[in-house]
Amino acid sequence: MNEATIAKKQNEVQVVVEKINNAGSTLFVDYLGLTVAEVTELRKKLHDEKCEMKVSKNNILRRAADEIGASDIDSHLVGPSAFVTSPDEVTAAKIIYDFAKEHENLTIKAGLVGGKYYDEKQLAALAKLPNKLGMVSMLLSVLQAPYRGLAVALNRVSEQK
Repeated sequence: MNEATIAKKQNEVQVVVEKINNAGSTLFVDYLGLTVAEVTELRKKLHDEKCEMKVSKNNILRRAADEIGASDIDSHLVGPSAFVTSPDEVTAAKIIYDFAKEHENLTIKAGLVGGKYYDEKQLAALAKLPNKLGMVSMLLSVLQAPYRGLAVALNRVSEQK
């Protein structure tokens, strides 16, 4: 290989490493069998939620995974692979799993969430969780409950008097 090719591949690895490091979660998927229209639809859904899907060679993905200390991913990088990055831990998993329900040709291989390896089963469980905004609203609801209960009780006491 000439030096220009090696430098290009090293640059590609660094781009993938940067994307993975800046993401809350990264999923590795097999998209073989999806039509161009289906891939475009998936990319649009991901883009609407500030997620991104990139196709990359497995060797580039392996080198990037090794560089960030996620060599568990290596065994899953067989056949066509794309990686999906998400700013949070849940959004990409939800979109990918919802899309996979309608399109059998999309399969999830593995992922990294917060820098830790997740297999397909763990990602499926993660996809069932609410996103960050949903979790915050649930927390606020729980925090408001005692005050709401007190207000209702005080209101009933004042109505009786």
